[in-house]
Amino acid sequence: MVDEIKESPLTLQPEGDVAVRSSLELLYHISRELSSALDLRTVLQRVLFLSLQSVGASSGSLIVLDDNGKPVESAIVVGEKVHNHTTQRLRATLDSGLAGWVVRNRTAVLVPDTSQDERWMSRQYEEEERFGPKSAAAAPLMARDLLVGVITLVHTQPGFFTSEHMALVQAIADQAGIAVLNARLYADSQRQARVMTWLAESAAGISVSLNLEDVLSGIMRQITQTLNVQAASLALLDTKDNSLVFRAATGWAGQYVMKSRLQVGQGVAGWVFQEGRGIVIQDVSADMRFDPETDRRTGFQTKSIACAPIQYRGEVIGVLEAVNPKSGLFDPDALLVLTGIGSLAGTAIRHAQLFEQLQVAHKSYRDLFEDSIDPILLTNWQGEILEANRKAVLTTDYNQDTLRGMRISQLHTVALELVGDNFENLISGATINYESRLRTRSGHELPIEVYVRLVRAEESPRIQWMLRDITERKNLDTLRDDLISMIYHDLRSPLGNVVSSLDTLHTMLPVDDEPALKSLLEIAQRSTERIQRLTESLLDMSRLEAGQQIGNRQFTSISDLIREAVDAVLPIAINKDQAIDLNIAPGVGQVFVDSEMIRRVITNLLENATKYTPSGSQIRVGIYQQEEKVSVWIQDNGPGIPASEHERIFDKFSRLNVREGPKGLGLGLAYCRLAIQGHGGRIWVESEPGSGARFIFTLPVAAE
Repeated sequence: MVDEIKESPLTLQPEGDVAVRSSLELLYHISRELSSALDLRTVLQRVLFLSLQSVGASSGSLIVLDDNGKPVESAIVVGEKVHNHTTQRLRATLDSGLAGWVVRNRTAVLVPDTSQDERWMSRQYEEEERFGPKSAAAAPLMARDLLVGVITLVHTQPGFFTSEHMALVQAIADQAGIAVLNARLYADSQRQARVMTWLAESAAGISVSLNLEDVLSGIMRQITQTLNVQAASLALLDTKDNSLVFRAATGWAGQYVMKSRLQVGQGVAGWVFQEGRGIVIQDVSADMRFDPETDRRTGFQTKSIACAPIQYRGEVIGVLEAVNPKSGLFDPDALLVLTGIGSLAGTAIRHAQLFEQLQVAHKSYRDLFEDSIDPILLTNWQGEILEANRKAVLTTDYNQDTLRGMRISQLHTVALELVGDNFENLISGATINYESRLRTRSGHELPIEVYVRLVRAEESPRIQWMLRDITERKNLDTLRDDLISMIYHDLRSPLGNVVSSLDTLHTMLPVDDEPALKSLLEIAQRSTERIQRLTESLLDMSRLEAGQQIGNRQFTSISDLIREAVDAVLPIAINKDQAIDLNIAPGVGQVFVDSEMIRRVITNLLENATKYTPSGSQIRVGIYQQEEKVSVWIQDNGPGIPASEHERIFDKFSRLNVREGPKGLGLGLAYCRLAIQGHGGRIWVESEPGSGARFIFTLPVAAE
């Protein structure tokens, strides 16, 4: 039978006034002894020795529990001998032994004969000759309704302990509960202070440099010093092949370790990286995650290992390993400390990596800055020049010191309407470009195209000015303009003679009786008309670019202009087996325009459509009025135009980069834009590759 006594008061014989006085003196003595110490190990040993002396036990154990019921400290006393490092050995008794039963039931228990009670299990701390039946008593240590531990006392003689002994054990446990709780809390605070001190020292040691190699060396140094281990290593994730690469090691065959790679999930380090949480293995020989191949290759014997992830902003970027504590076993706080170092290391490593990348990027920028074929200058927000590259010095003919004392406006006229009076338009990060003229030290002026944008140099915002010399382009434009002017003036007179001659031939020859002759004359007349349109367009472009106003305006039906243009282009479409579908919405009003210019615009767009539309396809033309605007659109079935080219195709001499297809000077669409804009309208294209192109222009409706 098992006698159980629930937290009852001490039971004494009625005639024992002396016994009562002795018991009270004993409890007073125990209370005084326990309250005089705060060190947890000291308190545990005192409780056990006083308990052994008070009830005459031969051995005893005391296990301290945290708020979650997990063992945090313990002590075993056999006779006069105190056993150390006992917490791991006593875990089994909490799982399936007598102490565990007391913890789960929070009830004291007396076992007269341990051989007859299934809750009893043999202790590893007992000598072999003492194996056999015994008497045992166990009681919970309570403090403010909180279970803080369990005490177990043993005598080698079965039936030795009585109910009076049990009551005394419970009374001692009640006295010891507060003392043990206070000592545990004190130990917790000391441990937390120690951990915080270690982490503070680690933070100071790790963050002293932004050089990555120095940071890694500092992390290794802090691990070995803080945890007092024989060896340590650090591995970082290589995102190229998703493997862990050892970047730093100390205390063992570092050369081998530095060449090692682990796959995620492989070994202890790979497991920790994959799981994202640390682990302490006091005996690696009993853990399947440890790979002994490393020891065989390095000649180093791993006994215990602690491993923690290196984290940066919630992401695991590597792992830390600490191997073989010199004390034999890892301290209970080892994983907490190593995890803290891992968090500190993650920030330090990432900052060092970013600094390294910044240095590389800064060097690349400096190299590009100095070796650029274009002049580049950096200014502050006041426009004062801070830096200039070699090309800027050569182009402006000013030396570095002189340039640094100038303003950017002294070198060229800044387009303040684009960049803003205080450069506020650059804050968005967009690049703004415009044309200007660069004034050199000698007074010579160069045509330039300016590209200006906001950059960051040395962590400060700066304005970068790239000045591209466009002298050659301007010379080429001048040559083109001269050539166009020459073509216009030199062709106008002989072309008029050709037109007159063709008209005369048409009246003199019997074209009605000779179909072939009539066809040849019509081809010649259409060709001369196209040349006339081209020369007139060139003249109009020159006038519009010079800013001249359109003078020959009249009220015109835009629908009639479209029909005339379709009639002019229809023979070309018929020859290519193309159909033109005309869709004119009712109620379209008149426009106040130069009829010949707008007719040429429509004709140019239709001719382009015939060029790019395959044979057997259809070209669609439409017109409609919306409020105060008339919209005209021409849809082809050609190859389409990429979005990146939608604006460029309206520039002079610009053509799509196609190897095959119609050729030309690239003036037709440029003329169309100038002519439409000159009339207060707008022209654009809507197209995607493979789906044809739709050119649309609008003109204001004429006021009545």
